[in-house]
Amino acid sequence: MAANPSIQLGTDGNWAIKEDNLLAYKKDGTRFFNKEFDFTRNTTATFVDKDGLIKESATNTPRIDFIDDTTGHLLLEPQSTNLITYSEDFANAAWSKRGNTVVTSNTVISPNGTLNGSTVSGLSGTGSNDLQFVKSGNTANNTYTYSVYLKGSGTLRIQLSNGIDQGFDDTITLTSSWKRHFLTSTFNSTTTPSLIANLDDLNGQTATQFDIWGAQLEQNSYATSYIPTSGSAVTRNQEICNNSGTVNDFNSEEGVLYAEIAALSDDLTFRTITLSDGTISNNVGFGYRNNSNVIYTFLQGVINSSSAVTVSNITDFNKVAIKYKSGDYAMWINGVEVYTSTTSFTLNGLSEVSFDNGSGAADFYGSCKTVAVFKRALTDAELQELTT
Repeated sequence: MAANPSIQLGTDGNWAIKEDNLLAYKKDGTRFFNKEFDFTRNTTATFVDKDGLIKESATNTPRIDFIDDTTGHLLLEPQSTNLITYSEDFANAAWSKRGNTVVTSNTVISPNGTLNGSTVSGLSGTGSNDLQFVKSGNTANNTYTYSVYLKGSGTLRIQLSNGIDQGFDDTITLTSSWKRHFLTSTFNSTTTPSLIANLDDLNGQTATQFDIWGAQLEQNSYATSYIPTSGSAVTRNQEICNNSGTVNDFNSEEGVLYAEIAALSDDLTFRTITLSDGTISNNVGFGYRNNSNVIYTFLQGVINSSSAVTVSNITDFNKVAIKYKSGDYAMWINGVEVYTSTTSFTLNGLSEVSFDNGSGAADFYGSCKTVAVFKRALTDAELQELTT
């Protein structure tokens, strides 16, 4: 690559975090100059560390997550609440044990590396054996996701129901290693009954016992990172990451904004990464929108609908670059130029990179391996190399 970025983040696994800040940097020869992102999350949160264990990040401290990723990625999530009040204590009376179901605590090393996983036994494969958590009220017209870490052998049924007229289930196959299993259901009932998160052998599943840890129930269309509880529902606040750089770090006449990103879910919401002056009227960026598996660009607060490009899966990592220059505007994704425009435009005073639309809305929620800004419009060969 002929040009050095004026600001870069996470390149080749170079991560530095501290309370209230995420360190981006500018490289000048062998020297590095701090270009910090302001970071906020007013609660603790969990992440997967390099050793593969679930760890806790302190309040207002960014999370570099290593799940299925050897170099790590910045994890940014919206607010979510674990409605299960005892997420690790399955012997507690909050969890009903029906039939011959028995819970034995502290029998196995859990995904966080401590001896606090539980073993559930007494299943026969003939039904009527259940381990369930019941949340009272407010299921009507809402979507919930149930997730739980399990291991063992055989098959098991995971279920969400409202106890009256709707139930959703899936048969899962247990493995000898911990695996997080998910079930998402939307309840369209006009009633407001209890919500039941259940594990059982009702339909002749073959497991006679299994290990369990880290149960979570969220009013959400997908599972977010694990939120531990021990007696009450717990909320993890949203994460905000913005305001890296100054006007001296960017070229308002031309340049490139680049990132390698993956969405948390194809949930049809706007999530953006932007180079701006702190407003939506003077910005350039890209992100996801309310179309399935689409990446799009925007300029001066206007969405370029014709630039909406469908990729195979936005929850996979995609390398995206926007070349901005009046009369020479282009988007590259994964080594291919997918959109061009010869429209004339003027940008002034670009001064910050943010995981939002430039004015604090359309926050980017997802995983990010790299962000970089170049102070000149790269050539097609350079853009192809950058995004391949």
